[in-house]
Amino acid sequence: MKEKYIIGLGNPGKEYINNRHNIGFLILENLTKKHGSKFTLKNKLKSRYSELKINNFTYRLFLPNTFMNKSGEAVKAIFDWYKIELDQLFVIVDDLDLPLGKIRFRKKGGSGGHNGLKNIIENLQTQDFNRIRVGIGLPKAIQKSSNYNTISHVLGNISSEEKLILDKVFLKINKSLEQLSTKSEDYIICELNSFNEGQI
Repeated sequence: MKEKYIIGLGNPGKEYINNRHNIGFLILENLTKKHGSKFTLKNKLKSRYSELKINNFTYRLFLPNTFMNKSGEAVKAIFDWYKIELDQLFVIVDDLDLPLGKIRFRKKGGSGGHNGLKNIIENLQTQDFNRIRVGIGLPKAIQKSSNYNTISHVLGNISSEEKLILDKVFLKINKSLEQLSTKSEDYIICELNSFNEGQI
């Protein structure tokens, strides 16, 4: 069990790099940069892959190249190839329903309307996997009857003001991920769920 499988969700391609929907990608890219590692394409896993060693634990990091709505195809390929246990799996996603800067770590649950999570649940046939949701907030003016504002918001680029907050969030999440090798998951859950971006 000294292996952790962490999957950041997003869309591949230069045009999506700084989208709010790509927060999962951005967090893991920051983590690999910190540890001097890089992502390489693994076609059989439908992902870009990086590996870190932290406190005698192996961290296997994945960025699916299937696009968000088909994330489950990559997760299933990873799951089957490594024959991993569900509690070794961690998925990082953006969340419209959380205020900007809030973090929620859950050990199981539904998709909450997130298409990436929905596709993972469909492919794994279970909701019982760890997920770390990062708040991006709703658009300032959203009409509940329209999907356009929501889509343009998640596929919009992170603003300079949002980046100031999210940089702190990324730092906190990556610190917590590193502590998975030394702290209990309950400790990590408490740390992330009680996080206030003003603390850093």
